[in-house]
Amino acid sequence: MEYKLLKNIQGPADVKKLSNDELIELAAEVREALFNRTTKIGGHFGPNFGAVELTIALHYVFDSPKDQFVFDVAHQTYTHKMLTGRAAAYYDDAHFGDVCGFTHPNESEHDMFYIGHTSTSVSLATGLAKGRDVSGKKGNVVAIIGDGSLSGGEALEGIDYAGEMDSNLIIIVNDNEQSIAENHGGLYKNLEELRKSGGTCENNLFRAMGLDYMYVEEGNDIQALIKAFSEVKDIDHPTVVHVHTQKGKGYAPAEKDKEEWHYAIPFNRETGERVNYDGESYQDIFASYILDKVKKDSSVVCVTAAVPGALGLSPELRGKMGKNYVDVGIAEEQAVAMCSGIAKNGGKPIFTTNATFAQRVYDQVTQDVGLNQSAVTIVLFSTSIFGMGDATHIGISAMGIFTNIPGIVYLSPSNREEFMAMLDYSIEQNDHPTIIAVPCDGVNAAKYEVASDYSDINKYQVCEKGSDVAVLALGDFFNIGCETAKLIEEKTGKKATLVNPRYASGLDKALLDDLIKDHKTIVTLEDGILEGGFGQKIASYLGGKDVKVLNYGFEKRFYDGISSSEVLKMNRITPEQIVEDIM
Repeated sequence: MEYKLLKNIQGPADVKKLSNDELIELAAEVREALFNRTTKIGGHFGPNFGAVELTIALHYVFDSPKDQFVFDVAHQTYTHKMLTGRAAAYYDDAHFGDVCGFTHPNESEHDMFYIGHTSTSVSLATGLAKGRDVSGKKGNVVAIIGDGSLSGGEALEGIDYAGEMDSNLIIIVNDNEQSIAENHGGLYKNLEELRKSGGTCENNLFRAMGLDYMYVEEGNDIQALIKAFSEVKDIDHPTVVHVHTQKGKGYAPAEKDKEEWHYAIPFNRETGERVNYDGESYQDIFASYILDKVKKDSSVVCVTAAVPGALGLSPELRGKMGKNYVDVGIAEEQAVAMCSGIAKNGGKPIFTTNATFAQRVYDQVTQDVGLNQSAVTIVLFSTSIFGMGDATHIGISAMGIFTNIPGIVYLSPSNREEFMAMLDYSIEQNDHPTIIAVPCDGVNAAKYEVASDYSDINKYQVCEKGSDVAVLALGDFFNIGCETAKLIEEKTGKKATLVNPRYASGLDKALLDDLIKDHKTIVTLEDGILEGGFGQKIASYLGGKDVKVLNYGFEKRFYDGISSSEVLKMNRITPEQIVEDIM
């Protein structure tokens, strides 16, 4: 592909020079560039392919960066990046590393915010509009939000506030009839009404909130979009432009299976075949476990918040669970509060999501669950540095956030068998809320005996008894602990004590008191931020004792675009570095 037009696009001004036929050709070249990148290194596929024409029309009509764009989640911003001087990162393999997967102000003045979480764009845009007005600036503020993101509480809060603003604010609703999985929630009945009526039906969510409204049926028609955007440019009040697009447009497999192609790992364009991972995954283990549990016990309810695919819950499996499976949409707060209610009335709720999204439920876990001691099980995937990429999606803050909430038992399994045993225990007990951090260092088999009962809260497991040095290695850092203990013995000739703490939320004071009798050094390992984490609790308890405590975890900072191996070395979390410190 020569990319005759795309290679000459250095910024939005170049887009404005193109004829209609050239704009259509530009869209084709953009899709070829998208194929070039995603087939080789993967990325958000469906959202970007569906928003090509919409993004071209935005840059044709508006004047970025004077006119400010806020893309919700930023799953759909690859075209935006191409049209703002970053096209080489898509058509030239040597430049793939030039950009991240989301908007990022460090990359371009055309990116207002670093965004990777959903439902934030309207709220951020209301702030931009207010800031523009009070500082006497000019220009349009445009929020681009997908229909799936509308179910998030912050999106509705933002729209609600926008309805009483009296200056320029444009909200583009990119309606492709899909979230990551299928949409869930009553508001989607209204979106369907609006689509079927061409935006004319009496029942209108946006008008009900005080916003002006326009509907565009042909959301992948550049000229139709240019006409609509031209009509609202420089408008003096808040308005919604509701645009009907096709997710995955331009690639038949993605148009047909929107959920499967929301995000793509490298694939063969001709066949659609992905690079397969043959190993066992915790997603597969959890999915198989929960389906079996639901079949045996109708009181078990699995609740998710719009990311079932990332948790191994395929459409087929969700169908088999029937009413025992609930997807609340992008509404984690609703999910956790609902689970508390389920538990209160005799059900056995399990809320599962990725740790990066669970940050939004701190208040519900504290108030609705912890304070009420509701026996809710929360299963968190990706609570780890392993598999990391962009700072927006790393879950290493989860431990510090949730282990310091009173009444929460936070379990960190280190292997397959322990994970399943903890699930069984948590679901069946009715005494306290439990969070289970799914291991992220691959699926490991148990090396030591696995308990079936975890009601003796904060009772650590001593796996190997030694002297002088004790290694307390939590969760998916247990294997690093095993390697460290082995290296200690090789270097010193003395066997180290190896402990699997299992409980990240509390201290085994009896064990710690016993360890300091014949150990000079206590080493703690955790896959999380050190400040407020597991190791600091140990260090604080032993602070007045005659023992050295070495804590290994992560310095409090945003890790962005750095490999997990680099981060481990940066924080001295390799067996060789740890033993060097001990020596």
